[in-house]
Amino acid sequence: MEMKVVKFGGSSLADAEHFRRVAAIVKADPNRRFVVASAPGKRSKDDVKVTDMLYRCYEMVREGKDITEHYEKIKARYNDIIKDLGLDFDISGELDYIRNAIEHYSGQDFAASRGEYLNSLILAKYLGFDFIDAESVIFFRENGVFDGEKTNDVMREELKKHQYAVIPGFYGVMPNGTIKTFSRGGSDITGSIVARAAEAELYENWTDVSGCLMADPRIVENPLTIKTITYRELRELSYMGASVLHEEAVFPVRYADIPINIRNTNEPEAPGTMIVSTTNEYDSECVITGIAGKKGFSVIHIEKDMMNSEIGFGRRVLDVLEDNGISFEHLPSGVDTMSVVITTSYLEDRRERVIASLNKRVRPDSILIEDGLALLAVVGRGMVKAKGTAARLCNALSSAGLNIRMIDQGSSDLNSIVGVEESDLEKALNATYKEFVKE
Repeated sequence: MEMKVVKFGGSSLADAEHFRRVAAIVKADPNRRFVVASAPGKRSKDDVKVTDMLYRCYEMVREGKDITEHYEKIKARYNDIIKDLGLDFDISGELDYIRNAIEHYSGQDFAASRGEYLNSLILAKYLGFDFIDAESVIFFRENGVFDGEKTNDVMREELKKHQYAVIPGFYGVMPNGTIKTFSRGGSDITGSIVARAAEAELYENWTDVSGCLMADPRIVENPLTIKTITYRELRELSYMGASVLHEEAVFPVRYADIPINIRNTNEPEAPGTMIVSTTNEYDSECVITGIAGKKGFSVIHIEKDMMNSEIGFGRRVLDVLEDNGISFEHLPSGVDTMSVVITTSYLEDRRERVIASLNKRVRPDSILIEDGLALLAVVGRGMVKAKGTAARLCNALSSAGLNIRMIDQGSSDLNSIVGVEESDLEKALNATYKEFVKE
C-alpha cells in the first residue's frame, strides 16, 4: 500500500469549515495515514494568526501585563472550532494549563508551539486518529540544532505503533525537556521529517495555492502553475526570492528521495506541483521552469591590467571579503576585470574598509562599488536541450527597453542570472515571462 504523509498549513485549518475540507481530503484516500497540522491561520485578511496571539501573550507576561482578555480570544478560537464541528471534546484543562505555564515564564517557544499542539488535538479527535505529541518524537541537541538521526530513529519506531495519527508541526524538545521550535519552515519541516521516518512514497503539502507558480503573481498576472520541478530547480528559485518551501523543509525528503506534492486545500481536484529528485520530462512548449527576481545587490568592479596572469589574484579578493564577514553571490569576470556581486546590506558599515583592504591586497588600477542592482533568474532543466535561451532572454529585455548590467550563465545550464536596475525588475520579470511562456 502506498503511504502518504500529509501536512496542512494554517490557512487550511483556520476554522471549522476548513477542518471539514481537510477531513474530506484525508478520508478520501486511506493511504493518507499521517497528518501534520499547523496552528489556525487567518480567517480573513484582517484576522490574526493564533501563533501571533500566543507570541503576544508571552510578550505581555514579560511586560508584566495581564493576559486575561487576550487569552480569552485564543480560547474562543479553539472552542468555536470544536463547537462548529459538533465535537464532544473538552480542552479547557489544556487551555488552563497553557495559560498558567505562559504566566510562569515557560518560554517563548513553548507559547508559540501551543497553537499547533491544540489544533492537532482537535484534528485528531475529529478524524478519529491517534495523537502523537511532537515533543516525544522530534529532538534538538544542546546547541539548539535539530538532531535528525535520533529523531528519525525514535519517530520511525513510534509511527509503527499507529495506523493513522496526527502530529503537531513546528516544534520538538531540547535535552532538558523544554520545547524548541524550528526557526524557519515551521510545520513544513515537521511534515518532511515525518515523511522520511515513515518511509512514505509521497509527502503532500496542502496550502492555499494550487502548487508552485512560474512567477510571482504580485508582479506577473496569473502565472501558470509549475507541473513538475526538481529539487535543484526549487533551490535556485527559492534562493532568488520565490515563495516556495524553505530548504530546511525539503532536505529530509530529498535525502530519502521522497517526492513532494504541493496541493490546494480549497481546490483538492487540482494536481498541484510535483517536486522530484530527477525527471526526464520536458515541456516542449516552454523550456523554462520558472523565473524569480530579488533586489538589494551591489557589484564591486575591479580592473587591473594582466590580472589573468597574476597568480592568486582572485583568492586575495575573496580573502578580503571573508575577513569582513561577506559572502559573494556571483563572480562575472573578464581578462583584466573582476566583478563580485554581494548583498548590499553586507556593506552597510564596511564599505570603506573593504575598498581600503582591496587596494592594499591586490593594488587594482581602479575599483568601484555600484549599488541598486537586482538579479533575475531564469531556471529550467529544459534549458540544457534548448538552443539560444540566453539570446532570447537578452532580446526580451532589450525589446522592453531595459539595460542589462550583468549576465551570468551557470555551467550546468540550469539557470541564467541577469542583473538589471532595481527599478526595472518588475518590468524585466514580465518581459521574460512573456517571452518564454505561451499561455
